[in-house]
Amino acid sequence: MKVSIITVTFNCHKTIQDTITSVANQDYPFIEHIIIDGASTDGTQDIIERNRSKIRHFVSEPDNGIYNAMNKGIRLASGSIVGILNGDDVFYDNACISVVVEEFKKKKVEAVYGQPGLCCP
Repeated sequence: MKVSIITVTFNCHKTIQDTITSVANQDYPFIEHIIIDGASTDGTQDIIERNRSKIRHFVSEPDNGIYNAMNKGIRLASGSIVGILNGDDVFYDNACISVVVEEFKKKKVEAVYGQPGLCCP
């Protein structure tokens, strides 16, 4: 089961590397990382380009806000599960995606959410 993680960002040069690393370090192997950047001017794009091997799709262009950017990412997503991890966020630990996938496999659900310490080991 493929998981698409969409990251929207704008001028997040201080945090985007941590976000990319957080996705790349997940222990679940079938993840596509999609980054939608709102035409950052602070070096964010340079950091993303240095990490291109970890990113399936990268789009940098002006948008009409965060939800417009998220929708761009959703249109590119090919996973059975789609998650949002913004450009200044990280996963709780490296097993978060594995836990989410297991929840989808165990139960007939359309969405899952969690609280720190409850969703992940």
